[in-house]
Amino acid sequence: MKSHLIFILTGLILFSNSCSNGQSSSGNKNLSAMEFSDKIKQTPSAKVIDVRTPEEFEKGHLPNALNIDCNNNDFQIQISKIDKSKPVFVYCLSGGRSSSAASKMRSDGFTEVYELNGGIMKWRAAGLPETTSSRVVSSGMTVQQFQELINSDQLVLVDFYADWCGPCKKMKPYLEEIAIAMNGKVKVVRINADDHQEICKVLKIDALPVLQLYKKKNLIWSNSGYINKENVLKQLQ
Repeated sequence: MKSHLIFILTGLILFSNSCSNGQSSSGNKNLSAMEFSDKIKQTPSAKVIDVRTPEEFEKGHLPNALNIDCNNNDFQIQISKIDKSKPVFVYCLSGGRSSSAASKMRSDGFTEVYELNGGIMKWRAAGLPETTSSRVVSSGMTVQQFQELINSDQLVLVDFYADWCGPCKKMKPYLEEIAIAMNGKVKVVRINADDHQEICKVLKIDALPVLQLYKKKNLIWSNSGYINKENVLKQLQ
C-alpha cells in the first residue's frame, strides 16, 4: 500500500512539473529574435505588425510586416480590422512601444499576441532577414568611416540613439551640454541607429541608448541603458 502511494505521488509530481513546463513554454508571448522568427515560420498566415513610425519602417522592417504606428490616432481603428482570434506578431525598435501596443491589443480581445523581445535591434543583431523601402539607398556610415571618426587625440563619446527612444531623449540635453563645456577635450558624436544599421550590426549595438567612449581608437568604456550626467562626467575626467 505504501509503495503504491509513493508511486502515485511521484506520478502526480511528474505530471504537475510537465504541465507547468508546458504552460511556461506555450504561454510565453515575449520571444527572443530567433524564437520570434521560428514562430512566424510556424504560422505563415499570421499578421506581423511593425508599430513604429512610417519613417522608421521605410529604413528597414521584417519581411511582410504591416506598418501600424502605435502612436497614431487611428491605431485602434487599424488593429480592429485584424482577426482577433488568430496569432499576431508585434515589434518596434527596442520593445517599449510594442509592449504597450500588445497590451492594448490583448485588452481589446486579441487572444494570441507575440512580442519581439528587444525589438528589431535584437533581430538585426541576430543577423535575421530584413527588407527596406525601395527609396532607401544608404544604410549609414561604413566601418572605415567610423574608425576615422574615433581616430582622434580627443576623447570621443559616441551616443547611439533613436528618435523614439525615451531614455535617449532624456540624455540628449546633457550630452549637448557636455559637448559645449568640454569642447577641445571631448568630441561628442550622436549616431541614429535607424540611419546607421550596418555599423550597429558590426559593433553589436542591440539596445538603446548606448554610450561608448574611445581614446585613440580604443574603446575604454561603454554603457547600455539610461545613465545620468554625473556618472558620464566621471568617465570623462
